[in-house]
Amino acid sequence: MGTTQELENALNALGSKLGDPAGKVSDLKRLSGGASQETWAFDFGPSGGAVEDLILRRAPGGVSAARSQAAIGLENEAALIDRAVAAGVPAPRVVHSCKPEDGLGQAFIMNRIAGETIARKILRDDQYATAREKLAAQCGSAAALIHSIDIADVPDLPKSMGEDQLAQYEEIYRGFDTPRPVFELAIQWLKASVPDAVEPSLVHGDFRLGNLIVDETGLVAVLDWELAHLGDRREDLAWICINSWRFGNSQNRVGGFGDLGEFLDAYAAAGGVEVTPAEIDWWETLGSFKWGVMCMIMYEAFRSGADPSVERAAIGRRVSETEIDLINLLERVRDA
Repeated sequence: MGTTQELENALNALGSKLGDPAGKVSDLKRLSGGASQETWAFDFGPSGGAVEDLILRRAPGGVSAARSQAAIGLENEAALIDRAVAAGVPAPRVVHSCKPEDGLGQAFIMNRIAGETIARKILRDDQYATAREKLAAQCGSAAALIHSIDIADVPDLPKSMGEDQLAQYEEIYRGFDTPRPVFELAIQWLKASVPDAVEPSLVHGDFRLGNLIVDETGLVAVLDWELAHLGDRREDLAWICINSWRFGNSQNRVGGFGDLGEFLDAYAAAGGVEVTPAEIDWWETLGSFKWGVMCMIMYEAFRSGADPSVERAAIGRRVSETEIDLINLLERVRDA
């Protein structure tokens, strides 16, 4: 299905499944967000009547092509979002999970939530000043709700703990045969400082600005669940702290907007376990190393011609930023 009109026709055929057999699609447009999936916004409802704002999240061309082997697939993602909403996590409501006979391929439809996802706007625009004051605590509470979801009641998810990820990304890094002394130092420290193991829980896998919808009141939705897995909850708590996800506001450790103590206190108050800043140090170091390796992968895709986009080249250049971040992290734990 290649044209907007064909897509609109397929959506119109879903009328009864979207709550109104006579309803029609209007204002269908593709959004720029979404690195690995198509994202389409549209209105649905009767002609001249009240309409519902909806989002179609769809594999490119309807054919699944996950951005990594860890991605759980759109069907599982929709099922997981259902469970998250039931647990009280702020997230979109899934309206319909598409079946083969719907003619849309791998896809699901959810309600459209008003707000902003662009990190630099959230961190700098005056209209989000009040939201920024609340956001660390709100994110801590949301993370606690995510981690409280009974893993017996979630789709079949991969399991990936800290040592698993360290081994995985070290193998990828060594496959480039391009030694980086800072990475070597980080790997050795990570191996020597592995924190005590915890029982696996549901982990979002990409909990950070860019995957959060924020309005003037603060956090309104957690998006992009495709990297969810069973793992160590501290991974989510540290990933939002990685300097790359502070978008220039390095002084605020949590996402560029908040204080770590406030974030962890809210997490514990909402039912999460007690987590210390020292535990975050290990996971933040691992996360910075992982992102550095991902940047290497991006550059290789550009260099090889597999994906000659400017975006891949630009992200690839950021590997040097992760080296600086790792030096700063290792200095901090040394001096602690």
